[in-house]
Amino acid sequence: MADHFLGNEIEGPESGWPEVCVDPMMLERAVAGLRTEGLAVEPEALPLPVLVALRDDLEAHGADEFSRAGVGREVTHQTRPDIRSDRIVWLDADRPATRWLFAWVEQLRLELNRQLFLGLFDYECHYAWYPQGAFYKVHLDAFRGGGNRVVSTVLYLNQDWAPGDGGELVVYKARPADEPFVSDTVLAVVEPRMGTLAGFLSAEMPHEVLPTNRTRYSVAGWYRLNANGGPMVDPPLLNV
Repeated sequence: MADHFLGNEIEGPESGWPEVCVDPMMLERAVAGLRTEGLAVEPEALPLPVLVALRDDLEAHGADEFSRAGVGREVTHQTRPDIRSDRIVWLDADRPATRWLFAWVEQLRLELNRQLFLGLFDYECHYAWYPQGAFYKVHLDAFRGGGNRVVSTVLYLNQDWAPGDGGELVVYKARPADEPFVSDTVLAVVEPRMGTLAGFLSAEMPHEVLPTNRTRYSVAGWYRLNANGGPMVDPPLLNV
């Protein structure tokens, strides 16, 4: 994890990397989506060379570097293959592709704070590898009023994804605090196409990953409040 990774720490354009810059029109749409529905989905959010580099970096990790993802937090954290069956490896800004990514999400953090007053402090993320048949049942990324994750992001790294490949992200309408979760109120079904970025409110938006019919790759991340350190943990299961 890298806290407050600044854009001027990435190599300049002369290095062959695209300039680190959040597109103003994309930002406007993202702010509007988060403000009105709690969800923003943007295709082609990052430059293709960066996406390819991230995909190559993910695939450069050996299978033994990925660990089984779990559910719950701290003492309740456990692996539950009946709930989620993906594998993960946490990212640090120690390689060119991940340095670029952390610089970009830092720019986005500053803008989201400026326009939405969210108090976002830092960002953590991991590569997510869904082997064929893997899934993640309905859950929230933070407990309402109790977690420090505020905005969740998912960046997809799947080239040549086609309908029928599965692995879609299904996001449900925000659940009012005094009402039970209703599973048929679908807000969006997001296809995991290369470069698509989904962002949503961590404690408000129930979501799931449908079973995938081919290997599925993504970068899953969370903008957080200041938690004064502590171990990184995976999202909690939604009690439904």
